[in-house]
Amino acid sequence: MSKLNRTQLINAFSGLGTYLTNPDEQLSEIIQTERQHNAWFTAGNVTKAVTATGNTLNENDLTAWLDNYDLDKNIAVKKIGLILAGNIPLVGFHDVLCVLVTGNHALIKTSAQDARLIKFILQKLVAIEPRFANQFTFIDRLENFDAVIATGSNNTSRYFEYYFSKVPHIIRKNRNSLAVLTGNETAEQLHELGHDIFDYYGLGCRNVSKLLVPKAYNFNFFFESIESYHTIIDHHKYNNNYDYNKSIYLVNGDKHLDNGFLLVKEDARWVSPLAALYYEYYDDLPSAEQLINEQSEQIQCVVSSLPLNVKPQVVDFGMSQQPGLADYADGIDTMDFLTSL
Repeated sequence: MSKLNRTQLINAFSGLGTYLTNPDEQLSEIIQTERQHNAWFTAGNVTKAVTATGNTLNENDLTAWLDNYDLDKNIAVKKIGLILAGNIPLVGFHDVLCVLVTGNHALIKTSAQDARLIKFILQKLVAIEPRFANQFTFIDRLENFDAVIATGSNNTSRYFEYYFSKVPHIIRKNRNSLAVLTGNETAEQLHELGHDIFDYYGLGCRNVSKLLVPKAYNFNFFFESIESYHTIIDHHKYNNNYDYNKSIYLVNGDKHLDNGFLLVKEDARWVSPLAALYYEYYDDLPSAEQLINEQSEQIQCVVSSLPLNVKPQVVDFGMSQQPGLADYADGIDTMDFLTSL
């Protein structure tokens, strides 16, 4: 079957985008029942992920994105092994999208935490454009592949590096995101920062897990501005993490702030536990930038209104979980990798 051209790709995926932003009864049913398979995947969070994915799949954004790559080269189809994460809904879709638009074949190993939704959406894509049916296979065991894109933890990445060392690969490890505050933020900006912290319960690599703040920063206004997110504590798994970490801090005598649904603690580490947020003081912006650049391998993105000179992507408040098509995980251009094989 012939390879889809650029116009056909854009039509197919923009059609899928329209569907995702206007779910039918079947998709709505999956959205409502995902939490039966993964308690973190509440209807609200799945809706948020489906809508965000659909919003990126529009004709203008797809055209601008694909214009950066030569998709017309007559290259042999490669089998690309995809080991997908499952921390937030549809987190692995972008890798699948990249493989499909480059004309390669995706061997998809889903996470047990997020297996149903992506399978259903790809079935819908095939209904829109039947030629995609031969471009992906869901697998339990990865074999007979030409290249690999694998996402996992720092521990699994060591296994991935060893096992896939002989083929071209992208191996992703744990990353988290942070925000740089000046103390002059408005209530609206800090409220938007709440999305960066709490969306998907803070489980994503683009969620803010640490703040860099100036000396003598007063957290009272921050807490007032995020108060509307207090209902997050009603989720039993989030609440369990909050209670557990609070008890640890109290038993250890760790100084911390607590607003009833978020624990805020001064800590030099970059990755805070769930329901907690670390902060660290900076002397001036150049020192904050230096700190970020020194630790850039651990950082997915930085949330700030400042024009920071840093290696990781900088996004405005509330935008960390709204990546565009060209906002590649770990700053590695997946399309460039695939078109260069």
